[in-house]
Amino acid sequence: MLAIANGTVYTPESRIDHGVVLADAGRIVAVGARPQVAVPPGARVIDAGGLVVAPGLIDLQVNGAFGNDFTDDPKTIWKVAAGLPRYGVTSFLPTIITSPLSKIAEGQDALINGRPSGFRGSVPLGLHAEGPFLNPQKKGAHNAAYLRRPDVDDVARWSRDRGIRMVTLAPELPGALGVIEALCSRGVLVSAGHSIATYEQSLEGFDAGIRYGTHLFNAMPPFLHREPALPGALLTDPRPVVGFIADGIHTHPSVVRLVWQALGPARLNLVTDCMAAVGMPPGIHRLGDYAVIVDEKSARLPPGTLAGSVLTLDQALRNLVSMAGCSLDQALATMTTTAARAIGEEGTRGRLAPGCVADVVLLSPDLGVRTTIVGGEVAYGAG
Repeated sequence: MLAIANGTVYTPESRIDHGVVLADAGRIVAVGARPQVAVPPGARVIDAGGLVVAPGLIDLQVNGAFGNDFTDDPKTIWKVAAGLPRYGVTSFLPTIITSPLSKIAEGQDALINGRPSGFRGSVPLGLHAEGPFLNPQKKGAHNAAYLRRPDVDDVARWSRDRGIRMVTLAPELPGALGVIEALCSRGVLVSAGHSIATYEQSLEGFDAGIRYGTHLFNAMPPFLHREPALPGALLTDPRPVVGFIADGIHTHPSVVRLVWQALGPARLNLVTDCMAAVGMPPGIHRLGDYAVIVDEKSARLPPGTLAGSVLTLDQALRNLVSMAGCSLDQALATMTTTAARAIGEEGTRGRLAPGCVADVVLLSPDLGVRTTIVGGEVAYGAG
């Protein structure tokens, strides 16, 4: 039995002062305030006095980290997973960008074959295939040589059971609606992104099953008052959860505040879109086929095109609180409960409640990561 005691617990729906979280066999068994929830004799106790106790953070868009790029070598998923708990991340979607379909198959094999012996770290919940069914006019840092039109035959082996959790595509492309329907029938979350879809085409995609938007505003048409296009559809239609990079670079801080006001915690999902340079010094790093110039704040191709980010999810949490002026429980929801619900993990991950996986992060008052617990075991920090 593990007991995390004396912290300020955010479930995140409620705040519990002097709270206790009890976990056994990798699952949470009780959450509450002392003395209503007592620490059992013989339990292993982590004293969280003075700290925030929150659900482990979930990142739905991770291209790589610590010098490793998933598109270049999908086998590095487990190496990166071992390091992500330092940022409070307890589960994530490794993202493979536009590349030969064989690369996605390699990523599927890496997940299906399971974790290496002795592994401890963040849990990859399935692949996010960002491409290759993207619009060439909004390819961003994706290699146009590998872009394809959507074809149901190409995704015949893409399913939740075979390690595909999310697919980003452009809904306006010929054949896209059939692919959306096929993927949704297999439990895959389909996202609109890297697209020039009109407002009307976006709604057709939502009708076919799209329930997510990839990095709002980036690799999309501009939002115009007479042609709101894909951004307008994502902001106003209640069906999709909307991914967003709150680094103040992909979008201006005032836009972070505006998006927060439009979507709130139920539909806003903060992601990092982080790439191989995270956890590494500035310099030249990989994203797929490209060499990316990385400084302390951004990652760009030589012409200046943004190529992923060097954002970490704990920093995104701090950014949202400061830029949007929201409360901590609301900010936490955007990367815990909302992320879990988007990928069908609601009731399993993303909250501190009996029956949920014991994924927990302990944060300092300034929201720095002190300890990360994955499945009831300390994966980072002091135990």
